[in-house]
Amino acid sequence: DYQHPLDRDNTRLLKSIPAVEDLTKAVLSPSLESALELEHTSTSVLVSERQLPKYYAMIQECAAVLGIPQPRLYIKQNPSPNAFTLAIRGKKPIIVAHTSLVELLTDDEFKAVLGHEMGHLACDHGVWLSLAQVLGIGVEFPGTPYFIRRQFEEQLLRWSRSAEYTCDRAALICVREPRIVASALMKLAGGSPKLAAELSVEAFLDQARAYEDSLASASPLNQFLDNSRTNALTHPLPVARAKEIDQWSRSTEFAAIRDRLVSSAPASSN
Repeated sequence: DYQHPLDRDNTRLLKSIPAVEDLTKAVLSPSLESALELEHTSTSVLVSERQLPKYYAMIQECAAVLGIPQPRLYIKQNPSPNAFTLAIRGKKPIIVAHTSLVELLTDDEFKAVLGHEMGHLACDHGVWLSLAQVLGIGVEFPGTPYFIRRQFEEQLLRWSRSAEYTCDRAALICVREPRIVASALMKLAGGSPKLAAELSVEAFLDQARAYEDSLASASPLNQFLDNSRTNALTHPLPVARAKEIDQWSRSTEFAAIRDRLVSSAPASSN
């Protein structure tokens, strides 16, 4: 009930591409999925009740809020702050988070990222997400005509960008505070542990509004160039995501979800 309209529309368009099921099977072979799983599970630390229990509690809570089975969470040594989800057919999904992401974000912000990643699982993004990831590392479609392959790749990128808006909503549902989600996006755009104390969410949202205003008044050529740049991205621009989640946090749709979560929460005992 929180899926972004662009996500819904682009998923439908993706499924309507001719031979899409054959393309999926050709790329996502069981051996490739197994190799991806082994790569991450053999070089990372599995979070559990005995291993990094604070983060295990976070993933438990987000899974319960979003109403999905709890995925596996791995922490991987990597200097680039990032997290991603692997949906392996027939197996428990995996979320991998880099150590630099843990160091960059507060606990609440990291919980928002976990909620974002679990949004992919809650909204059945698994197959398309895996396809986007394997294409991103250079895997190609064997024996597929160029025009079909190109159409599929372009639509997959459009879907990927729109799916991120849905998952930002899942993040907000998990933490319930839009400033936390916007702050995580801000830090991923240009933050560091040293800069964290001086970063301002309000200034970042003002920056997002200024960007939208300048784009609206730009020349047709500049708008075309901006679209060409963003069309090659897997994620929307950070300022666009921050503005979008700030707006949705004020919607009646989110208010209804928040009220339902509050009413279903167990009463605290004194």
